[in-house]
Amino acid sequence: YAIPYEYYTQDGIRRYGFHGTSHSYVSKRAAEILDLPIEVLKIVTCHLGNGSSVDAIAGGKSIETSMGFTPLDGLPMGTRCGSIDVSIIEYLMENHNMTIDEVMNILNKKSGMLGVSGVSSDFRDLEKAADEGNERAKLAIDMFCYKTHKRIGSAAAAMNGIDVLIFTAGVGENSPELREKIASGLDFMGVKIDHTRNMVRGKEAIVSTDDSRVKILVIPTNEELVIAQDTASIASGK
Repeated sequence: YAIPYEYYTQDGIRRYGFHGTSHSYVSKRAAEILDLPIEVLKIVTCHLGNGSSVDAIAGGKSIETSMGFTPLDGLPMGTRCGSIDVSIIEYLMENHNMTIDEVMNILNKKSGMLGVSGVSSDFRDLEKAADEGNERAKLAIDMFCYKTHKRIGSAAAAMNGIDVLIFTAGVGENSPELREKIASGLDFMGVKIDHTRNMVRGKEAIVSTDDSRVKILVIPTNEELVIAQDTASIASGK
């Protein structure tokens, strides 16, 4: 972060990112499915659920992530605001007589999809409400897809290209509608999603068109497996 350098050296304030086990699992699994070495791939992984993040993985290593010092940064989520102008915090404290704890509670637990829609933090409820004509639910979904769309572009730019786009986690695995909404408009990067192939929920699938330069995959995450494998590796000293 572009703040005085001593806050990085003394306090460790930097971008950490989260959902690492999920991004790691699905990127490696994608390489297996495509039968290509992960070392040659530029992969954008979208972990989309109540908590969401987008990661850029080049040569098997994460080089950019949407979350930051905490999971509050990045995409708008179920109840988290995602990236905002930090001056909003000062504004709320001064103009609404709030404490810092009250503001942070709002940003962490009362914002995101819940805050915008006024309906729910659950995307299933939001999609149902939007289909029934609820404009704020539709706005929340549109905001989420737009922000995710931009983050995918940012991740691709960080790697100077993209070979694979992956959707995972609760929303990424189970909402064909949101996947298509997010992927549409990325054809300038060679991303083309196949409407029929995309009608999958909760199972592995390649959902890109035959002429899509970028392979689009749906891969259910398995964070528990990664944790178990890492634990076994550490315990064995390997």
